[in-house]
Amino acid sequence: MATTDDEERTLSEWSRTLAQALQVLDLEVDHPRLVEVAERSSQHLTQHAGAISAFMIGYAAGSVTTDGREEASAAVEKAVKTVLTIIRKDEETQEEEGWTGTAQ
Repeated sequence: MATTDDEERTLSEWSRTLAQALQVLDLEVDHPRLVEVAERSSQHLTQHAGAISAFMIGYAAGSVTTDGREEASAAVEKAVKTVLTIIRKDEETQEEEGWTGTAQ
């Protein structure tokens, strides 16, 4: 999903505010990537699945021992890819079932 300049600016300001409040000062957030995951999760499951997915990505990435921003970004990307893979496989499974999964 492409974010507008205003939206990206707002997200950046919000991220900085949260990073300072949570004392996570050396953090760079890939807003478009996280928004993509949140939207796909919400569209695929329920409205709130995006928030849960974003939290789980952060938790998983935060539990990995990293040395610097590059490794932290790699940990986030690995978690993002895992979530997107699960969504994709679940979507494919639902498509494959077709009529066989219904009572008709």
